[in-house]
Amino acid sequence: MKFFASIALLVLMTSSCWAQELNARVFLAGKSPVSGSLNLTESAAAGGVRIIGRVTGLTPGNHGFHVHQFGDVFTNGCDSTGPHYNPRKALHGAPHDNADQRHAGDLGNIVADAKGVALINLVDTVVSLSGPESILGRAFVVHAAEDDLGRVENEGSTKTGNAGARLACGIIAIVP
Repeated sequence: MKFFASIALLVLMTSSCWAQELNARVFLAGKSPVSGSLNLTESAAAGGVRIIGRVTGLTPGNHGFHVHQFGDVFTNGCDSTGPHYNPRKALHGAPHDNADQRHAGDLGNIVADAKGVALINLVDTVVSLSGPESILGRAFVVHAAEDDLGRVENEGSTKTGNAGARLACGIIAIVP
């Protein structure tokens, strides 16, 4: 009986850990004048990961916004971050596509206003700050061009959304 009570207590403790809110932060920089910061929160209340932030120094319009495979922003700047984070080996897609029909790191576009400022406030149900497909330690990248969301029939679209050069990047780090 004590064994089953211990197992029940362990399950209860583990499930309460899953219910905890996790927070992460990203500081974006690169060789361009683009910079910014992102705050990420994973919680049951958000229904996924809420990403709130501000990016400045952009040209007005849409810019690809992705999580990339590696958190290496030092070896060769944003080019060291590798491809989009894609643990399920899917083709490039849109944020509203099913998890098996997009890269986990496909977050679409952010939109810069006439002053070059993009305000971000979104919830994504595919990226995660916990579990086997966590994005912690990986990198966010802001691109020069609009992400075509994998809807154009060419190889660039199915790999990167033709989002162009990497303007700014930053490592996703957990914070209290």
